[in-house]
Amino acid sequence: MAAALAAIGAGLAAIGAGVGIGMIGSKAMEGIARQPEAVGDIRANLILAAALIEGAALIGMILSFLLGQ
Repeated sequence: MAAALAAIGAGLAAIGAGVGIGMIGSKAMEGIARQPEAVGDIRANLILAAALIEGAALIGMILSFLLGQ
């Protein structure tokens, strides 16, 4: 039972990260479309935010699997 809940928790972490990165990407594209001269700053912030979200999701998935054992 605990292994199934761990898999569900890991899946939710992955889904949350996907949604978060998708939202950040769409807002970055809107920002670039509105202000093309700021593409460098927007891209740098996009990459940083995506990396932080991926890190948080990875930690969530690892903790989910460790606590499910």
